[in-house]
Amino acid sequence: MSNKDNNRFEHVVWQIESLMYLVILLIGVILFFIYQIFNESGNINPWPEGDNNIPLELVTETNFNKESAAFWQPSSIESLKGSALEAQILYGKDLIAHTAKYLGPKGSVAVISNGMNCQNCHLEAGTKIFGNNYGSVAATFPKFRDRSGSVESVYKRVNDCIERSLNGTALDTASAEMQAIKAYFIFLGKNVEKGTKVKGSGFRDLPFPEHAADPAEGKIVYAAKCASCHMLNGEGIMAASKDEYTYPPLWGRNSFNDAAGLYRISNFAKYIKTNMPLGATHLSTQLTDNEAWNIAAFVNSQPRPHKQTPFDWPDISKKPLDHPFGPYHDGFTERQHKYGPFKPIAEARKRISENKK
Repeated sequence: MSNKDNNRFEHVVWQIESLMYLVILLIGVILFFIYQIFNESGNINPWPEGDNNIPLELVTETNFNKESAAFWQPSSIESLKGSALEAQILYGKDLIAHTAKYLGPKGSVAVISNGMNCQNCHLEAGTKIFGNNYGSVAATFPKFRDRSGSVESVYKRVNDCIERSLNGTALDTASAEMQAIKAYFIFLGKNVEKGTKVKGSGFRDLPFPEHAADPAEGKIVYAAKCASCHMLNGEGIMAASKDEYTYPPLWGRNSFNDAAGLYRISNFAKYIKTNMPLGATHLSTQLTDNEAWNIAAFVNSQPRPHKQTPFDWPDISKKPLDHPFGPYHDGFTERQHKYGPFKPIAEARKRISENKK
């Protein structure tokens, strides 16, 4: 083949290759635009079902948003900007988050509590899902409560917490502090229909174990998973300011007394199951059910302040299964009422109730 023919052949090959590259490029552009159009309409999933390469963080966030959307959400603090009640409601929130600074042993307003904060039991200033939040307070109070056998106002409920969980004395209902706390509760639940208990308030249910909860087993788990924050002797860790706790005491003279709601083992187990150790949520728990029950048994077997409550549970048949103090109407011992097993008590109470009909 002459040089002239050879050059002509190479030129033809070059033209063909260029044309092929151009066609491939055009196909790529067309496919890209088709993908964009269908993806925006929701008809193409970039990570099809069953693809094991889906980014974990995307799945986690998507699932979290999907489930959380069904739960109560607090009103946004940002919506208060410039309102007439902004200062009062923000003060109420601060009283919940930093109770001890105002009402603790070194309180700037009064010295009426043990140094714990309301937020220690009502997490994230009472807004965390299944963190004993305040989502239903404004909608459900005043209400009848079996513990007192009477209709209680929100003031009574707040003072019950101060006198029991904070082992203190009642706050004046007309005080600026009580009115600020009430205003904060109303603000948090302003979009909740009256008489409604919102999803995600209180504690998430936890099945009773088949056996009694074991304080000795709980002590082992506590040392491994709880002591780094609450200390081996349960004394908690004081903040650098020395006027409140960074991590609250779980027993001893500065902790909640034995009339507090968390002294019931079921409440404590439910609380820590979805919230502890630090970082746990109802969507991402860190304790097994058995661990939660045993830790609760251990913590509530430790010494703490005692409060006389002669007027609690005027109708003893209304006492919860795990109320740790008699008398009872079902014939079971205080120890079994405190640690379980609880199913035999539940069955006996059911029989008693049926026999009364």
